[in-house]
Amino acid sequence: MIVAYHHPGFAAPIGDHVMPMRKFQLVADGLAARRFARVEAPAPVATRDLLRVHTEAYVDAVRTGEPRALAESQKFPWSPALWPSVLLTNGGALAAAARALDDGLAAALASGFHHAHADHGEGFCTFNGLVVAAEALRAAGRVRTVAVLDLDLHYGNGTASLCASRPWLFNCSIYGNDYWRNTPYRDVETVRHEDGPNHVSFPLPNGSGRAALLAALERGTEAILRFGRPDLVLYQAGADPYREDPYSPLDLDHADLRERDRYVFAWAKREGLPLAWVLAGGYTRDVSKVVEVHLGTFDAAADVAG
Repeated sequence: MIVAYHHPGFAAPIGDHVMPMRKFQLVADGLAARRFARVEAPAPVATRDLLRVHTEAYVDAVRTGEPRALAESQKFPWSPALWPSVLLTNGGALAAAARALDDGLAAALASGFHHAHADHGEGFCTFNGLVVAAEALRAAGRVRTVAVLDLDLHYGNGTASLCASRPWLFNCSIYGNDYWRNTPYRDVETVRHEDGPNHVSFPLPNGSGRAALLAALERGTEAILRFGRPDLVLYQAGADPYREDPYSPLDLDHADLRERDRYVFAWAKREGLPLAWVLAGGYTRDVSKVVEVHLGTFDAAADVAG
C-alpha cells in the first residue's frame, strides 16, 4: 500500500493563476479508484522546521505579508490563507519522507519547492519542502544523507543553492528549461549553471525524447551513488516535461513520462533506497492531462513495487 499525503488546504486561494491548484484534489480523487494507494492528511510543518532552512525575515514575510515584495517573491499573490497552505504542503513533504523510511515508498500530493532559496521564494515555490523535510529528519536522527532527484522541467536552482552549506545533501537536476533569477529559459543553451561538489545537472536540449531522458537518468542515478548511498531519495516528479506543456520544448508524451517514473522506482528498489516523491509542475491548459501524468507516476510505482 502506497500512502499519499493530501489535504484540501494544499490549494491556497490564489485566483486565476497559471498554477492549477485544483490538480491536487483531482489527483486525490483519481487515487480513490486505485486500490494500491491510500490518502492521508499530514500535519502542518512546524515553524522551527522552516527556520532550519529559511531566514527568519523571509518566514515572517510569508506569515505576515510584509514586506509584500518578499512575501510574493515566489509569484503567488499573498493573502492570510497562504501561510497555513504552505505549512500543510511542507508538512506533506515531511510526512511522505518520514513514511518512505518506514514503507520504502510514499508521496505528497503537493507541488513545487525546488526554486525556493534560503531568503526568498521563486517559481511558485515558497519554502523548499525537499530540504525542509531532509533537515527535519536529520534533526530527528532518522537520516544522515539525502539525495534529491529532480525531474521537473525546470532546473532546481533553489535546492542547488541550499546544497552549498549542506555537504550531506546531494542534488541531481535533469531539466529542459534552465531557471535563473525567477525566470525560466526555454533553451538550455542560453543559461548554464555550474555544478558543484554535491549538486550536478544534466540539461536536455530542445526536442529531446525518451532516449535522451533515460540516458540522462542513467548518468544522474550513477552520480548519486558515486556521491554515496543516501539514506533517503526525494524525487521531484514533474508533469511539465510533457510535450503539450506551454513551457516544455521536449518531445515527451504520457508513455514516456511513465517510463521515466518506472526507471526511477526500479532503480530505487534495486538499490534498496527509500524514496518519497512530490508532484511538481504541470501547466497544460487541459488540467486532466496534468493529472494523468501524476497518476501515471503512481501507476509506475505500483507496477515496480509489485
